[in-house]
Amino acid sequence: MLRIKDPAISIPFYCDVLGMTLLHRYDYEAMDFSLYFLGYEQELVGEIPPEGPERTKWIFSQTGTLELTHNWGTENDPDFPGYHNGNQDPRGFGHIGISVSDVYAACDRFEELGVEFVKRPDDGSMKGLAFIKDPDGYWIEVLSPEGIAKINHD
Repeated sequence: MLRIKDPAISIPFYCDVLGMTLLHRYDYEAMDFSLYFLGYEQELVGEIPPEGPERTKWIFSQTGTLELTHNWGTENDPDFPGYHNGNQDPRGFGHIGISVSDVYAACDRFEELGVEFVKRPDDGSMKGLAFIKDPDGYWIEVLSPEGIAKINHD
């Protein structure tokens, strides 16, 4: 689970930039927060059921489902400092990863969309993988099965 400041910015990033599908949104009015579950449609197991318990059961049976949590009001609070991304002191959480067929093509697309890079595919000693940032500053590793196999077996 990643906490997000503004779902109006984060959901389009994960859907339009990373190609995920918003599977469902759960609002918890008594506690002032919402949960957003996202996944990749081509990897989904079975048909998306209609609303209700079957849909909830289906969501939690998927592999690679991402949960984003929005605490209401953060998007309108000019003094909200944002969430700790885990890559600054004190370090903790590091990043999530997505696998793509072609890291270089994906990065060309990210560049066109104005996505912020932490590491481009040919930077540093580990070639063929990249790191980008989401709207909340969380790092996302972009890798390919072939690239990781090469890095781990060269």
